[in-house]
Amino acid sequence: MDQRLPISRRNLLLGAAATFGVPAILAGCGSNPPATTGNASGGKLGTVTIGSNASDEIPKKSLETVAGSFTAAQVKINTVDHNTFQENINRYLKGTPDDVFTWFAGYRMQFFAEQGLATDVSDVWREIGGDYTQPFKDASTGTDGKQYFVPFTYYPWAVFYRKSLWEEKGYQPPKTLDEFTALAKKMKADGLIPIAFADKDGWPAMGTFDIINMRTNGYDFHISLMAGKESWTDPRVRQVFDTWRGLMEYHQPAALGRTWQEAGQSLQQKKTGMYLLGMFVAQQFPESERDDLDFFTFPEINPAYGTDSIDAPIDGYMISAKAKNVDGAKALLKHFAQAASQNAATKLDPGTLASSAKADASGYSALQKRGAELVSKATHIAQFLDRDTRPDFASTVMIPSLQSFVSKPDEIDSLLSSIEKQKANIFR
Repeated sequence: MDQRLPISRRNLLLGAAATFGVPAILAGCGSNPPATTGNASGGKLGTVTIGSNASDEIPKKSLETVAGSFTAAQVKINTVDHNTFQENINRYLKGTPDDVFTWFAGYRMQFFAEQGLATDVSDVWREIGGDYTQPFKDASTGTDGKQYFVPFTYYPWAVFYRKSLWEEKGYQPPKTLDEFTALAKKMKADGLIPIAFADKDGWPAMGTFDIINMRTNGYDFHISLMAGKESWTDPRVRQVFDTWRGLMEYHQPAALGRTWQEAGQSLQQKKTGMYLLGMFVAQQFPESERDDLDFFTFPEINPAYGTDSIDAPIDGYMISAKAKNVDGAKALLKHFAQAASQNAATKLDPGTLASSAKADASGYSALQKRGAELVSKATHIAQFLDRDTRPDFASTVMIPSLQSFVSKPDEIDSLLSSIEKQKANIFR
């Protein structure tokens, strides 16, 4: 039985639209020295530690700023490279974790809550619940009905482009796959690489798979596939890879050697015409150029589903089951839940939107307002492939499988057979 909560319908985000300590497993894996912030004397609640995956410059500064305004305790932030954090999260939580850790809503939160690796924060929700819409609470609730997560920010995925370049070339946002392909051909003829693309870190290609699958087969099939209930050798899945293969000639080549940041910089430099990514791509644009960044939702493939589904992942905070300062950790989560804290974060990070229904959207940039509007119009909202399925399946099967496809897009049948065989061993 799929025990996931129904957190993905249109109303999910309507309200918002208006070394992890020093565990040995992470030694030498790109961790940064702990950042200390807050009351230097420790405050009334002592010291609270945060294990953070916010390793990129802008989100790192955002977290340090928001944590720095928390005066009830001293906060120590232990930042680890984003991918290393995710790859080691299970061992980290079973080892010597920090009090608070950055994580994701929905299935990925439930997975660790079910294993007893997270602290129940239902008492926190009794105080902050009025600041969130019910769907955000649902996204923070475990299969036992208790809350284990506090949402902080979220961001939609879409196809981003530079308005000035498109105006110069006379490009128009496509509404169908045929129009999308025709636009890519035109860009190629104009000397541009049509689609910026990167998958060195393994996860960016997941967004392309998600959107083509939801556009081709609908949201319900996509979520069922993520839950291990559908076969990867199903003709419907093969159609997704066939469609994707047909677009490969327009993708930026050598993607497995490129980070998403580098692909984002190619868009900023007008070397590529468009880029399917989360709104955090704005981090790669200087502030003076962010008003030139715009997007459209990925176009229709199957008229039966139109453009009704998007990825819009929610990021936030949890308390580890082994937290040493639970009182301080809960106070910090209440601080993160405040509209003022989220307003400060979204001002510093132009690629995010506040989760609190009480956040002040009037201060959003034009891009952020467009992002909130896109989410409010979506009928179905997915959390992203590596958040909508088991973490072991995402990391050990899907990352190498999608990278294999990117490298050898003609070998679809053997790839899907391999995924299905591995899936059967994991989803028992």
